[in-house]
Amino acid sequence: MKTPFDVHIENGIGELVLNNPPVNAFDSAGWFAIADALDDFGADDAVRVIVVSAEGKGFCAGVDIKELAAKPERIVDVNRGNYETYRAIHRNPKPVILALHGFVLGGGIGMSGAADILVASECARFGVPEIDRGAMGGGAHLQRLFPVQKVRHMYFTGEFIDAQEAYRLGAVEKVVPREHLRETALGIALTIAEKSPAMVELAKEALTGIEDGDLEAKYRWEQGFTLEAYTMGDSQESRDAFVEKRDADFKE
Repeated sequence: MKTPFDVHIENGIGELVLNNPPVNAFDSAGWFAIADALDDFGADDAVRVIVVSAEGKGFCAGVDIKELAAKPERIVDVNRGNYETYRAIHRNPKPVILALHGFVLGGGIGMSGAADILVASECARFGVPEIDRGAMGGGAHLQRLFPVQKVRHMYFTGEFIDAQEAYRLGAVEKVVPREHLRETALGIALTIAEKSPAMVELAKEALTGIEDGDLEAKYRWEQGFTLEAYTMGDSQESRDAFVEKRDADFKE
């Protein structure tokens, strides 16, 4: 079975390209496969820095809502797959650069918040629509990108922000035209790949160690609320409405 992404290594750069049409949304198996590929890059001496990009209309729409609407019990596996992917980025011994375009939603936010450096195209849009999908999660990673009150506004409203606003808030290193996105990310990666691998790995470990709090533990806390949400009727109604392309009806 074809994996929902492509990988290759060149000039010390391990590149993982998400490629799961139509919107780069992944089921639980897909998330675990991404985590494994990133871990493999981290253990490979031929890789000095990692770039994650995507084909298609957007970077990542998150989890496969249709899978969860049909089989909500799979939320446990999806949660684990998400956790492992974000951990494989944040705790990877190699720096991880994300090249973002189009929609960056849900799991795309988790990957972005776990990463070391972000480059975005002018068309990139960031959002956490979980509140409209009957789920929780992503706040810990979103708060690694944006200030607390901005995070809460995005979380409660489900509204998006664009690449220029993300740049203004300091989350994104560069905003470039879509046609220059990959070369910009690879240019930064090449600069890092030319440094001492031992020094770069020490730098990443040191920087991760001085962060405020434990990102993985914070995300685990959030995932408990996603499980709680899935026991509620409103959560199932949110997913059903999304799949059926209608307004949700939250009755008393």
